[in-house]
Amino acid sequence: MELKRVVVTGLGALTPIGNDVDTTWANALAGVSGAAPITHFDASKFKTQFACEVKGFNAADHFDRKKARTLDLYAQYAMVAAEQAVADSGLENDETLDKNRVGVIVAAGIGGLHTFEEEAGYYAMNAENGPKYNPFFIPKMIADIASGHISMQYGYHGPNYGTVSACASSNNAIISAFDLIRLGKADVMVTGGAEAAICPAGVGGFNAMHALSTRNDSPETASRPFSASRDGFVMGEGSVVLILEELEHAKARGAKIYAEIAGGGMSADAYHLTATHPEGLGAILAMNNALNDAGMKPDDIDYINVHGTSTTVGDISEVKAIKEVFGDHAYKLNISSTKSMTGHLLGATGALEAMFSVKAVQNDVVPPTINHADDDLDENIDYELNFTFNRAQNRPVRAALSNSFGFGGHNATVIVKKYEE
Repeated sequence: MELKRVVVTGLGALTPIGNDVDTTWANALAGVSGAAPITHFDASKFKTQFACEVKGFNAADHFDRKKARTLDLYAQYAMVAAEQAVADSGLENDETLDKNRVGVIVAAGIGGLHTFEEEAGYYAMNAENGPKYNPFFIPKMIADIASGHISMQYGYHGPNYGTVSACASSNNAIISAFDLIRLGKADVMVTGGAEAAICPAGVGGFNAMHALSTRNDSPETASRPFSASRDGFVMGEGSVVLILEELEHAKARGAKIYAEIAGGGMSADAYHLTATHPEGLGAILAMNNALNDAGMKPDDIDYINVHGTSTTVGDISEVKAIKEVFGDHAYKLNISSTKSMTGHLLGATGALEAMFSVKAVQNDVVPPTINHADDDLDENIDYELNFTFNRAQNRPVRAALSNSFGFGGHNATVIVKKYEE
């Protein structure tokens, strides 16, 4: 069976550094940090008091009051990003579109944590009166519901579900969407991820694990991947949605094409509940699987958007994995962690970084890893590698590889490349 080619024909984004794709991309190239003191709740008694929140978002600008009551914040973000992506692709104006062959896979690592926290808190405080829950509690909370809302909004009847694999969730969503199209089971897939976990339960839970940076005196510099003084990741939120489309279908309707999805690879560390394998064995397997799936050699890759969360163990193990997979070519690559600017969007992070990879391929420019000082060096990091520290770099980007690794040992790698006839 000849596999079909899959291209990206639409993008939408609601992120800590921009409420649309163009603003997010421009701020990434400029090295803008999205970190600031938390406004979603009073975090003054928490170890971590800052995060990378979406700025200036008002649900009333996008939904009527009745609709907003049915949507957790993470699903609101997903709906807005999907609206942008669908509009960008031109699908909404295509009267010939077979909606039975358009599907939706939008990931979340956690889902409706705001809703869960609100409802559980009410029950705990009023248990003596018996349980009293909002009828929207379950359908607002579950991690697949963003996909359901998007399909209902546009009448898309194709494959519809969510993927949940912690911080690898939206890379898994993209790979699943890619597979459905190239196997001929769909013509178009709306895919990506959404997350909104900046709430007391989210911040408090990650604080209890000692996973978050506590650099409260300087939030904007707290995410500093590959620097010796890194002390944990910075929580982010938002949504990014990509429109994936079968190539001939896209050409037939005259769609613009950003890039081509070349391949995807997945693996499991099978090692630890939260930590990556110290030698990066799962990451090595995921990257090799992606290269094999794409029919590409390590030398074909020009840019890696790393998982790069600014955690002590994770950054080191990913560098080891890159050197193992790419050998001498690793020193010819550009590597960057855009989490240094956006924070870690958990289940949405893969989609955001896939979007950055698409834009890098489209524009031949690599966004930076910010917040690094020349004297802030970790003896376990090989600084002969080009981490694109502090400034974006123009260079040919034929293909980009994007890594996402999640709690539970989930690893997912996506490769995008320039579209050529």
